[in-house]
Amino acid sequence: MSPSRVPEGGARGHIVPIGGAENKENDPKILARFVQVSGGEMADIVVIPTASRSHETGPRYEKLFRELGARRVDVMDFDTRRDCQEPGRLERIQGASGIFFTGGNQLRLTTLLGGTPVARLIRTQNARGVTVGGTSAGAAILSEHMIAFGDDGAAAIAGSVRLAPGLGLTNRFIIDQHFRERDRLGRLVTALAYNPFAVGIGLDEDTAAFIGPDETLEVEGTGGVTVVDASKVSFSSVDSATEGQPICILGLVVHVLTAGATFNLHTRQAAMGSLAPSRA
Repeated sequence: MSPSRVPEGGARGHIVPIGGAENKENDPKILARFVQVSGGEMADIVVIPTASRSHETGPRYEKLFRELGARRVDVMDFDTRRDCQEPGRLERIQGASGIFFTGGNQLRLTTLLGGTPVARLIRTQNARGVTVGGTSAGAAILSEHMIAFGDDGAAAIAGSVRLAPGLGLTNRFIIDQHFRERDRLGRLVTALAYNPFAVGIGLDEDTAAFIGPDETLEVEGTGGVTVVDASKVSFSSVDSATEGQPICILGLVVHVLTAGATFNLHTRQAAMGSLAPSRA
């Protein structure tokens, strides 16, 4: 699928992937900012906990978003693909200003939602200005190309990653979550070897990328975001390496960003953002 077109004169809503294990109690900066970019005190948020098998997941986020000032929060789970066709559910999503996917199993999400009216509507609503975000598995599904599963470790290994279609809000990046905690540089680089057009975004836990309408990514949270840019790759052996062999890739550009730093997905330029030293 392709990302929905932004209506003439409009602006795409924020896309907010979170690396998982975001602070929910003591200093929930990421979730608070999600509420703000979803309308602040007028925020109308739909929480989709379908990736999780726990019945407590949805109500927990509902409570958190309400405490952070959202005007309305509803939990909407999907147990079957038929659920994704119900007019009442589609109408509720159409009225939301923010849509949030919880963590769990990203393949469960794509299996139930992929290719359904709900998935198409969420793409359309994001193009019309609605914020869409998610944590962990809920972050992985946001892009067109999704890492379904793969091997941890620092080395890029042929055959070590399996990609699947994601929600398709954008085709500009590939997400990997729990990045530094689970040593996932190798599988993100391997995914980019298959698709060097995209930018790799590796999200540490309690860290988010707030991607605005101008396609500028800004980091929020206590960890880092590893941005891997393959646009200047001059050589890759992915076409000749047999499964299990290391891949040779020349020309990768890697940035490690922390809170306040930015990366423009269009120009491929990184900047210190609010980290820049002030001038006297």
